Amino acid sequence: CQITGFSRSEVIGNNPRMMKSDRHDRSFYTSMWGAIRSKGFWQGEVWDRRKNGEVYPKWLTINTVHGEDGEISHYVASFSDITEVKAKQERIEYLAHYDALTDLPNRMLFHERLTRAIAASRRSGRTLALLFVDLDRFKEINDTYGHHSGDLVLKMVAQTLAHALRPGDVICRWGGEEFVAIIENVSYKTLPMIANRFRLLVENSYLSVGDENIRVSVSVGATVARLEDTVETLLHRADQLMYKSKKAGKNRLTTDDPEAWEGLHPMRAEEGYTDPGTKPARKPIGRKGKIAEL
Repeated sequence: CQITGFSRSEVIGNNPRMMKSDRHDRSFYTSMWGAIRSKGFWQGEVWDRRKNGEVYPKWLTINTVHGEDGEISHYVASFSDITEVKAKQERIEYLAHYDALTDLPNRMLFHERLTRAIAASRRSGRTLALLFVDLDRFKEINDTYGHHSGDLVLKMVAQTLAHALRPGDVICRWGGEEFVAIIENVSYKTLPMIANRFRLLVENSYLSVGDENIRVSVSVGATVARLEDTVETLLHRADQLMYKSKKAGKNRLTTDDPEAWEGLHPMRAEEGYTDPGTKPARKPIGRKGKIAEL
């Protein structure tokens, strides 16, 4: 048959166990046959194996057939391949928690993880930081190169930021051109380097569009969780700090702790990181093979 890949001659007279996938343990089949004996039927999802070895999901219904004497004469099973249905369900579940464009966690999943991170920070006493990242002049990219190129830039930045994280840290696409990162168990000494790494890695990345390379920068707001913080207050503070970076000239980091950070001023060189404040000012969008810096 088309679903299993077996011919009629290969299955007639043989035990259905020939299509068993080993996805289910003995207790599963014990429960199935218990229901058939007590109720006369069973239906549910089963994972079986096609002739080519592929494991697939099917919806199976088994009914008991009795003879004229009332005794069980045989069982009749019917099934349908639900591979496409399962794939659609999994996609819907995935999109409930992940951004379709960047594959980063979305707001819903990020909110859950930040809630857990705040609780863990309170229990352990370890520092929890939040970074709010926004692409600078993103509207100009969409207006100049089109929304398709804008989407490609967002994907590039998302991958760059994700690779800049340590194992265990989390970044999400907050919406539009905004990203938010949870940095756990971090010191005041290492957090500026992590935040600065975000900026510099994005700054050193580019997207080729035709004969141009589009370069972008990001503005970052960073804050450390306080005992009284909720998810909303922590996000709001990081968001406001990011906007201060925007107003101060973009492509920089702003924090709410002047003793540990540089405030509105660009980061000084530290452990191999250069001071973006020493670089030439960005140029307008270029043409004819030039770098388009935004």
